[in-house]
Amino acid sequence: MANIKSSAKRDEKSKELRAKNRAEKTNLKTMIKKFDAAVAEGNKDAAVSAYKDAVKTVDRAAGKGLIHKNNAAHKKSAMSTKINEMA
Repeated sequence: MANIKSSAKRDEKSKELRAKNRAEKTNLKTMIKKFDAAVAEGNKDAAVSAYKDAVKTVDRAAGKGLIHKNNAAHKKSAMSTKINEMA
C-alpha cells in the first residue's frame, strides 16, 4: 500500500490503464478469431466483412501502442493471404 498520495494515485491509474489495455487486447483477439472462423467456414462475404473489422482493430491497436507496428503488419499480411486463398 502506498503511503504517499501521489503514488497511491499512480497505482490507481495504472490499474485502470491495465484493465483498459487488457480489454482492448481481448477485443483485438476476438476480431481476429471472428475472421478466422469466417475463413474456416468458407463464407467469402462474411470473411471480407470480418477482415475489414479486424484490420481496423489491428491498426487502432498499433496506433495506441498496444502492439508493435511490425506485429500489426504481420497480422494484416496473414489475414490478406488467407482471404486471397479463398478466391
